[in-house]
Amino acid sequence: NTCSRRTTISMYGRYTQELGVYAKEEAARLREEGVRRPSVAERSRSLELLENDKGRCAKCRTQKWMYVNLEGNVFLQYLAWVTYPVVLITFSAGFTQILAPQAVGSGIPEIKTILRGVVLKECLTFKTFVAKVIGLTSALGSGMPLGKESPFVHIASLGASLLCKFMSLFGGIYENESRNMELLSVACAVGVSCVFAAPIGGLLFSIEAMSTFFTVRNYWRGFFAATVTAFMYRVLAVWNRDEVTITALLPTNFRQDFPFDLQELPAFAVLGIVSGFGGALFVCLNRQIVQLIRNQKTIKKFLMKKRLLYPALVTLLVSTLTFPPGFGQFMAAKLTQMESLETLLDNHTWSKQGIPEEFDSNSHSQAWKHPQVNVFVTLTLFVVMKFWMSALAMTMPVPCGAFMPVFVIGAALGRLVGESMATWFPDGVHSDGTIYPIEPGVYAAVGAAALSGAVTHTVSTAVVVFELTGQISHILPVMIAVILANAVAQSLQPSLYDSLIMIKKLPYLPELGWGHHEYYNICVEDIMIRDVMYITLNCCYRDLHDVLLAGHLKTLALLESSESMILLGSIERAQLQALLSLQLGRPRRLKYLRDRATAESRLSVVSHPSSEDGSTMVNQEIAEWEENQLDEQVNFDNCMIDPAPIQLVERTSLHKTHTIFSLLGLDHAYVTSIGRLIGVVSLKELQKAIEGSVAVKGVNVRPPLASFRDSGTSGTIMNNENKARDLHKLWNRRKSMSLPQEHRASDPDEKSK
Repeated sequence: NTCSRRTTISMYGRYTQELGVYAKEEAARLREEGVRRPSVAERSRSLELLENDKGRCAKCRTQKWMYVNLEGNVFLQYLAWVTYPVVLITFSAGFTQILAPQAVGSGIPEIKTILRGVVLKECLTFKTFVAKVIGLTSALGSGMPLGKESPFVHIASLGASLLCKFMSLFGGIYENESRNMELLSVACAVGVSCVFAAPIGGLLFSIEAMSTFFTVRNYWRGFFAATVTAFMYRVLAVWNRDEVTITALLPTNFRQDFPFDLQELPAFAVLGIVSGFGGALFVCLNRQIVQLIRNQKTIKKFLMKKRLLYPALVTLLVSTLTFPPGFGQFMAAKLTQMESLETLLDNHTWSKQGIPEEFDSNSHSQAWKHPQVNVFVTLTLFVVMKFWMSALAMTMPVPCGAFMPVFVIGAALGRLVGESMATWFPDGVHSDGTIYPIEPGVYAAVGAAALSGAVTHTVSTAVVVFELTGQISHILPVMIAVILANAVAQSLQPSLYDSLIMIKKLPYLPELGWGHHEYYNICVEDIMIRDVMYITLNCCYRDLHDVLLAGHLKTLALLESSESMILLGSIERAQLQALLSLQLGRPRRLKYLRDRATAESRLSVVSHPSSEDGSTMVNQEIAEWEENQLDEQVNFDNCMIDPAPIQLVERTSLHKTHTIFSLLGLDHAYVTSIGRLIGVVSLKELQKAIEGSVAVKGVNVRPPLASFRDSGTSGTIMNNENKARDLHKLWNRRKSMSLPQEHRASDPDEKSK
């Protein structure tokens, strides 16, 4: 009994003792009844029934159970196959739209924008958390080609944000904004780690995909959180008796002594280049589908009224095409994404096994064989159909990602190349008289890492593959393919997450492309806004009132005076509103009325006016009092002033400005010339300048060498001398003055006072 159980586990990897008991009981029943040996189809159906009860990968268990038990009636099978995902997707879209529309989609574009310093309040609320979890569960249960990696990143970030809000009730470090940002970056690593049980790859992926600059002190925290997450994920599998012990999620047994031959490296390189073009095409296709729907006014207007119709129609189309007795039989539509990935990483060479009966009847690999077409047609149809289906399914208004579908498509593409290599070299690669057969599963692993890396513009997908399979012997082919795929994809299209940011029009700073020398020639003075709103140190409350009504800036510049334009610091809008409220607030009004009543009571009044005349007089006096209060000079002593706002000189290049904004997470910076405020540049202007210099649109920048030509005029020497003279004057005057909050009672007389 122990020997048979070990044999069963070693043969099938995923099944425990129940499969052996089932086989023995079935054999005993057949011997007693004297029935003929069942055919391959009957054995496959029995295995499907068993897997629906005991299988680890039965993500769509209900759908499979209905499909298998309705065998014999194709129409009812079709209804069951189509109705189940349509209901789940419609519920997911409706529930998410009602509770929190911010939970729709991936979630990584929003988190990436937040990590850049932009405030998106509704993306990290408890309602969004509930909508994301329930909507994602329904969407994944439908069996549509959707991923869970990106939504898990959003869910982990939501958990981190809610935890920070809870801990901030007790005060301390959790009230620090930068600390919350560090926790969000760690949460991104946790989200990837719990999908693939890959803590190292999860952290590296979060750094590549989410951050432009990463805080090194946050490194070990990310590793710790990701490791705990992966450990708990695999321990739960052991507790549920899905695994015997903690292993890799999809363990493989690739050759260790001779993993690959040098003659195979060109094939891996070609696979990486093809994956790069495929990744760029996937991003472009997804964006074109969204723009097509938005640009067609009739379709857009109709879908705005019938919000649930679009996801239902897309699900109906995909489910119809993947119906197993129909077109789905040519693309292994019975298998879930994890089952497909598990079979694609198989070591056996399908193209050499011939007819379907030679497949192991208890293996999922049998789904890739068809009596009328060979395995090359099946894999090609799978890659082509899943490619556009995944790009289309991503546009549905449900919580979903694209990493897992792209990962599986890349594995199928690699498997296709591997099977082709096995056909071209049927005897394998000869080395030192020893024959080493081609392993198509290796090509599947390389293709999965390359295509997913090309779509996301990351190299860490290679590490994810190593941790997913539990083997690192093929590190060189995987890295070569991933690097080449990234080189091709990054030169053609933005990453999928940056593309979604553009589609959603989020305030985000685009990356600088390759080979654009104009980034170094364009200066910040070419793109800045010269009409800057500001307040002066000697301004009155009326000026504050006018400035607050004129715009909605979060921060205003504080100048010495309108004549000198010397920048002293910056004040937040909330501080100015507090100053104005303190000057014209209810307490001061009541104090004024009390003082007025006291003064009148001391005077002998001969005539007593009526109540209406009295109220009119009071209103007039209050209006006059307000006018007098607005004309008073502002007292900045109790106001929080930032004495060192971020400043750029007018000749700062666009490249350096982009680096500063990315590193510090800025949304604006002041432009000064020897201390004088001459303009301001914000994230919006910088984004338009980068897009305009790349795509010849956006802001109308000056000629690339305009600033250089201006500096090369004949008056340069005189201008420099004048600037130096002015600088000395400003420095001498600056030493004699200080900001309001910098006053110190250092003298004995002041202390006594």
